[in-house]
Amino acid sequence: MRSKGLLHVDTQIVVPFFDVDSMNVVWHGHYVKYLEVARCALLDRIGHNYNDMLESGHAWPIIDLQLRYVRSAVFGQTLTVRASLVEWENRLKINYLISDAATGERLTRASSVQVAVDMSRREMLLASPRVFVEAVERTLP
Repeated sequence: MRSKGLLHVDTQIVVPFFDVDSMNVVWHGHYVKYLEVARCALLDRIGHNYNDMLESGHAWPIIDLQLRYVRSAVFGQTLTVRASLVEWENRLKINYLISDAATGERLTRASSVQVAVDMSRREMLLASPRVFVEAVERTLP
């Protein structure tokens, strides 16, 4: 069973013309951009976004990204991209659901995994930095 996460953010995206191919559907690579928009909104909600991560001396590269395409999005369609926080203590795992904003029809499911890297040593950490964990814990219901 796919985890819904303890905290989520919904972001609306209207598919722009420059994201579609000659068949009027979103080119598959642009979905990653939509996930990033939702991930940034989730990090803002947590109160520890990419700027805060850098200020704390950490980078968070993506080490795994998975997408499952169910139905194509098209030019002008309004999408809802839900980013749900699944794991945060040892790594940052986010599940995503892209759906049609008008009908709720599922278009794409995805997940991303990021790990913290101490930038001063360029070393991957085996646990998330305390500053990030505390930010998540303050935000949880």
